[in-house]
Amino acid sequence: MPTKEMTVTTSGEALETAKNVAATLAKDALERDLANREPEGEAQLLRDSGLPALLLPTRVGGAGLDWGTALRVVREIAEADGSIAQLLGYHYVNSADLVWVADEAGVQRWGRPSAAEQWLWGDAVNPVDPDLELVPDGDGYLLNGRKNFATGVSSGDASVVAGTVRGSGEPLLVVVRRHDRGVRPGGDWDNLGQRLSASGSVTFDQVVIRPEQVLGSLAHDAATPRSSLVTPAIQAVFGNLYLGIAQGALATARDYTTTTSRAWLLSDVERATEDPYVLATYGRLVASVKAVRALADEVGRALAEADAAGPALTWDQRGELAEQVAALKVVATEVALTVTSTIFEVTGARATSNAVGLDRFWRNVRTHTLHDPVAYKQREVGDHFLNGTHPAFTLYT
Repeated sequence: MPTKEMTVTTSGEALETAKNVAATLAKDALERDLANREPEGEAQLLRDSGLPALLLPTRVGGAGLDWGTALRVVREIAEADGSIAQLLGYHYVNSADLVWVADEAGVQRWGRPSAAEQWLWGDAVNPVDPDLELVPDGDGYLLNGRKNFATGVSSGDASVVAGTVRGSGEPLLVVVRRHDRGVRPGGDWDNLGQRLSASGSVTFDQVVIRPEQVLGSLAHDAATPRSSLVTPAIQAVFGNLYLGIAQGALATARDYTTTTSRAWLLSDVERATEDPYVLATYGRLVASVKAVRALADEVGRALAEADAAGPALTWDQRGELAEQVAALKVVATEVALTVTSTIFEVTGARATSNAVGLDRFWRNVRTHTLHDPVAYKQREVGDHFLNGTHPAFTLYT
């Protein structure tokens, strides 16, 4: 079991730890991607690193670090393995719900074991999936239903789950432990990319939900600016996930170009690294990634400030943050898709070999960027620019 000594305590320590985790994951990232197994070992690697408790408050034993650090950690790990970065990024948002949604008793009840044992948190919240039903049972509920997408439920320690109370229709956020009776992960995630993200289905069959497992209400009239940070936070995770994958793709392509790629016979140069078209293409890709990174760092600071504001955060401030995050989502999506496909033009035909595995970067970005339509984020940014609007709070905006 992890100990408190394993918990990171400073931003510098967190980023150095993330680099070490990424280096470990990079050693066999392609082989693990092809194997498409449940990420049990990778989840334990995260627990042992001390990174899961990074955002949890110090009053429950966490590191109490900020969102800017958490997002950079996700980005660092995404360079090596987008799937495991997704697991950790989702965990940060899900565990933050303990602070954003639960009362202090809930923070203490779930935060202390989460910090002490470096729990990983998954979720079954997707609002476009069929709703889960909470059937009143004594002073608690019975949870029933199925979610088609549930990242981390099958490999984590606990999950936040959204269900609707039969009769009243109230949407509640509840905690379910991985091995609770009636929790049945489908083990059916077999998609183009993000293959180790444990994002398959989960079925809940008469799962007992006691009163202490209810974190709070998801009803619109119960939302506060701070409790609604769940959406800009997860979208900020997406932007940093895509950026990290793009950075990893560029680094891998650079290694291939400098060691393996051949100069084209009409280029009049001896090495591929001297080809003016190769240089110009890399220059364009690197410049675009640097621009996204600057915006991602700005978003990280803004999210950290909004979180630190606590109850004083206003809806207008939350709306401005949402627009910054939406802009990051737009450009990170476009740049990551461009980078991960264009690298083949500067590595050459032999780089398409399955043994090289450059395709995994594109597959991962292409898969996850379909989470929610980026066109709607473009519209949000445009509407704000022209009309000064802020998007209404939903689990997507």
